[in-house]
Amino acid sequence: MELETDLVERWRSLLTCYNEIACHLERVLQESHGLTLSEYETLDRLTTQECDKRRMQELAETMYLSQSALSRTVSRLVKAGLVERTHCEVDRRGVFVKITDDGRQLYAEARKTHVAVLAEHLQPAPA
Repeated sequence: MELETDLVERWRSLLTCYNEIACHLERVLQESHGLTLSEYETLDRLTTQECDKRRMQELAETMYLSQSALSRTVSRLVKAGLVERTHCEVDRRGVFVKITDDGRQLYAEARKTHVAVLAEHLQPAPA
């Protein structure tokens, strides 16, 4: 029973820490850059890959968002001119997402804010 209680308490502590950081990131990214945390994370996934564009399905697999939530997020980014959607020429069902130059610029600015918030909340890993 003691192990169970300890595990539950550690889980709650982890959730509290995550929620505190996520809420701070959401607020600061929105105020400073006009991005939600989901929009930032989508841009992040598009810039940290070695390919120029990614299939929506592959992007969804790397994120915590449902397929429909990711689709709505990408739609907002398209509307803002930060990403483009294109269809696969071989398989018209396949949809690609590609970051635009404006998206790269905004991401670079927002990344500094993101890293600053993480540095404020997370302790460095032990050496």
